Amino acid sequence: MFQYKSDAPEKTAELARRLAGVLQPGTVICLDGDLGAGKTLFVQNLAAGLGVRGEVTSPTFNLMNVYEEGRLPVFHFDLYRLEQEYELEEIGFYDYADAPDGLVLIEWADKFPHCLPEERIMLQIQRTDVENERLLSFELSGKALENVYKEMERLCQF
Repeated sequence: MFQYKSDAPEKTAELARRLAGVLQPGTVICLDGDLGAGKTLFVQNLAAGLGVRGEVTSPTFNLMNVYEEGRLPVFHFDLYRLEQEYELEEIGFYDYADAPDGLVLIEWADKFPHCLPEERIMLQIQRTDVENERLLSFELSGKALENVYKEMERLCQF
């Protein structure tokens, strides 16, 4: 596991844009954190770093957004409103998450931890006691994304 401390939303955004450069097809990033922690801000800037030009919004009500105009297609899930595991099947979650050909981003992944792909990078975003400060904790699950994970860790050293 490695961590990055951001003292402003702009720093979190900058980090996400930098990290986008090392992402490869098949990357799955699971994001967790309280409401307002910065998950969607991070996703918006990852997408921007990949060349997505349109508005990137949290798919809270439609559960999944697809952005195909960047370097990698982005499949963005928000599991916040789901209550039961069978709903994952209904929204086509496994079709994208189990064999992604782009980047899969899953907000509120902690709701269904045993349903997540084995190969993934977990990102926990936490508020600290300092206003606007966030602690981003990255953890690798599996081996397939090890090179991406190591490059992400290297980029967090700026």
